[in-house]
Amino acid sequence: MPPMSVFACSILVLACSLPAFAEWRPAKGPLLTRWAKDVSPERVHPEHPRPQLVRKEWLGLNGLWDYAIRPRDEARPASFEGQILVPFPLESALSGVMRRAGDASHLWYRRSFQVPASWAGKRVLLHFGAADWEARVWVNGKEAGSHRGGYDPFTLEVTPHLAASGENELVVSIWDPTDRSTQPRGKQVQDPRGIWYTPTTGIWQTVWLEAVPLASVGALKMVTDVETGTLRLEVDLRGEAKGKLALRAEAFEGLEGGTPVAEASGPAAIAPSLVASALELKVPGAKPWSPDSPTLYGLKVSLLEDGKAIDEVKSYFGIREVAIGKDSSGITRMLLNGKFLFQLGPLDQGFWPDGLYTAPTDEALRYDIEVTRDLGFNMARKHVKVEPDRWYYWCDVLGLLVWQDMPSGDRYIGGNDPDITRSPESARQFELELKGIIDALRNHPSIILWVPFNEGWGQFDTRRITELIRAHDPTRLVDSASGWTDRGTGDVHDIHAYPGPGSPDPEPARAAVLGEFGGLGLPLKGHTWQDEKNWGYRSFATREELTAAYVSLLASLRPLIASPGLSAAVYTQTTDVEIEVNGLLTYDRALVKPDAKQVTEANRKCYLPPPKVEVVVPTSEREPLEWRYALEAPPAGWEKLAFDDSSWKRGPGGFGTRGTPGAAVRTEWRTGEIWLRRTFELPANGSLDGIHLRIHHDEDAEVYLNGVLAARLTGYTTSYGLLPVSPEARAALKPGRNTVAVRCKQTGGGQYIDLGFAVVTEAGGTR
Repeated sequence: MPPMSVFACSILVLACSLPAFAEWRPAKGPLLTRWAKDVSPERVHPEHPRPQLVRKEWLGLNGLWDYAIRPRDEARPASFEGQILVPFPLESALSGVMRRAGDASHLWYRRSFQVPASWAGKRVLLHFGAADWEARVWVNGKEAGSHRGGYDPFTLEVTPHLAASGENELVVSIWDPTDRSTQPRGKQVQDPRGIWYTPTTGIWQTVWLEAVPLASVGALKMVTDVETGTLRLEVDLRGEAKGKLALRAEAFEGLEGGTPVAEASGPAAIAPSLVASALELKVPGAKPWSPDSPTLYGLKVSLLEDGKAIDEVKSYFGIREVAIGKDSSGITRMLLNGKFLFQLGPLDQGFWPDGLYTAPTDEALRYDIEVTRDLGFNMARKHVKVEPDRWYYWCDVLGLLVWQDMPSGDRYIGGNDPDITRSPESARQFELELKGIIDALRNHPSIILWVPFNEGWGQFDTRRITELIRAHDPTRLVDSASGWTDRGTGDVHDIHAYPGPGSPDPEPARAAVLGEFGGLGLPLKGHTWQDEKNWGYRSFATREELTAAYVSLLASLRPLIASPGLSAAVYTQTTDVEIEVNGLLTYDRALVKPDAKQVTEANRKCYLPPPKVEVVVPTSEREPLEWRYALEAPPAGWEKLAFDDSSWKRGPGGFGTRGTPGAAVRTEWRTGEIWLRRTFELPANGSLDGIHLRIHHDEDAEVYLNGVLAARLTGYTTSYGLLPVSPEARAALKPGRNTVAVRCKQTGGGQYIDLGFAVVTEAGGTR
């Protein structure tokens, strides 16, 4: 397991079977990362690809392969067109090819390899980390197997197909329909635009061979208990044995086999009924895994036959639990190790300008997690993509919580639409890949929540899929639907608010989370996918403006932790991706776009005790409040305290069009602009230094208090959020009667305006 120094000699010995290297260079793409210079055919992702199930005898097959693109109805090509660097996808610059195959073609691969003489008498397994989408595999002209699924790993036993000595030929064909079929595909499209990106076709994770004995460890399943410091270890065995089998498991301090801390042994069997052999290890004084203390324990599992060890794998585990429960104030929360920890992290797309789905190096993969932690985040939401196993390894090591999305596919729906009805084949493939992804990643302590659906993308049978996930992995939470298609099921109610922030109300059995917000955009010349026409949810001209907007956004987020009781928030996003420039980092990871120090400070304030929020003027969210309003432009001075609004219409808030996300419409407003006024009372006692707007605006709005500008807001929100009132407007407030005046302008789509006021007080008493 990394840094894998124990196995370096094995890698060097086994590398002798790689093909002769032709001259290779990246294709000329729009943008490269600094790690591209470290990529070469002789060294391309050489690390062990599966850190939680490591054997000494393995052979990496990454490097130069022959490739050809042929029509789907053609058989294996007689000749190949050139060479491609595996595991980079066909469309990427680092593949050296950067071409499209399309749904009418097959992508063919070919390479040769030699099996080390020391593997004689053992089973040889061929592993693919991931290949998108439909793969068929031949060894020495004989079909070894096939797989459908772009994100889950698969393994084929190739022992019967191997030559007795010398070279072996490996041929792979891939067909990938991208968005022209119903399979899970995430953000891959044939026509990239906006938030939709270049497709990945073919092998995009490490390919490798492994030697195992006739009876061997197939998989580990780990479940931990924080209260007792216990690891329950289930071991799936495969193959056949002649003698009596037993298992021995040893746990150690640290990943590198330090001081032994626990041991367990017991009988084992290769059970046709698929009943796993189980062991229990209790770690004295066990330290729970958390972002602040990512304690990991090394693990060695040995399979014994008649008392002799015939197979040994190295792994690791972290002891942690995640649940839904009440905090000290009785608010339903997401709990880590029995305690509420506010979770804040970026939406992580996992794209690279030079490798697309594949990071150029392991160091690059680690960098994204390091910079996320350095910026003060403790979580990341991996968005409709699955990473190589080593990404989650680094999250385990560095202490980053992970929300894992299921890649989306099939048809998409709007926020008010019912779930789609999938074809039996589409539903079967979704569930097959979903279970495969969970099985592959289930032992990583960093992963705490599964997200099957995002914003109605391919959403179907929501309640059933939620229960399917619960049954398959009862140790984690489920966010059934991130966005605007909530069905009242799962462990959290998740909304999206751009730029936001906003929060739903916690429920008796569901925590409130903000699954996406922010999207503050800034293109930086020299670091973009294209020079012009870049896209962002909300655009800024300078890094200083972007920083100020981010800090203001986070200041508005904090009060929501206290009221209504937000448990987590996901900022869009880690990096720019292609023409989308909403990243905290540029796409090439060369720059953090806002000021890193100010971002870190703003983020870390969210982990302090949440402030108290006291409503002093309610919104019309739950009970209607009467406003005066005008739909035609009023005379100048309409916002002033002395303005006579007696001729204006009367109506209950909020004002807008039904169906606008997060709106509580009680008075229809369909014109281009609306002007609102009302009076309200403030108490004579108590400071108003911490007064905030509680507002939902769609779109641009101006708010005045007693004639003084309190806030000027652009864009739209999809829920109610808290915003500080300007110091000048705060000073204009007085005990007793006050007047608020509002103008809201419609620019497109839905429309809505409503507001009230709340006082925000820090836990220590500072407003």
